[in-house]
Amino acid sequence: MFSSVISYYSVAVYITETAMKTDIDKVMETLDGYYETNMLISSMDEARDPYKLLISCILSLRTKDETTYPAAKRLFELASTPSDMLKLDPSRIEKTIYPVGFYRNKTATILNISRILINEYSGKVPSDMDELLKLKGVGRKTANLVLAKGYDIPAICVDTHVHRISNRLGYVETKNPLETEMALRKKLPKKWWKTINTAFVRHGQEICKPTAARCFECPVEKYCMKINVKTAKQKTKK
Repeated sequence: MFSSVISYYSVAVYITETAMKTDIDKVMETLDGYYETNMLISSMDEARDPYKLLISCILSLRTKDETTYPAAKRLFELASTPSDMLKLDPSRIEKTIYPVGFYRNKTATILNISRILINEYSGKVPSDMDELLKLKGVGRKTANLVLAKGYDIPAICVDTHVHRISNRLGYVETKNPLETEMALRKKLPKKWWKTINTAFVRHGQEICKPTAARCFECPVEKYCMKINVKTAKQKTKK
């Protein structure tokens, strides 16, 4: 009985120490290199414009990337500033961004935000988290993305992919994206704050999927604790 307790304790200590030693630098360097040549360039990454980033994020809610990016591109060909956006008829915006999810509601949100930017911020997207969160329809994920990519301000954009993969790695132990953001702020080296979202989103879409992770082809498997991971079965060649 005593030896069993010692054995269990030893395993527990080993797991805890391994989790503490998750080499996030190696993870990030590996993923950056792995996806560097085939990264899908989105309208958000390409523009680096705070307003376009903000509107792109609104369009992306509950909508797949392959639908969001073309819709954003079509919209920005018509209007790329708050003042130009307000010149468009709502029905035209709706037709332009369709078939993004909730396109009518998103049209109203886009126009409302554009109006507020003109009236309260001289047509500029604020570069402050608290001010961004005052805009209806803007959450922490969107605000952080605008700060990081639009203003080059260190910020951690946490979505479901970042939350899931950070926990699977054993790097954090959190229950929701907000807790993950706060945990990453405490321990993630600042040099990775602006890039973790890009790396983990791509990794989450391609390999570390929500339902069944493709661990057999994961470039960072050796750094991963595989916490609550259901692994996909590798298909054998006939």
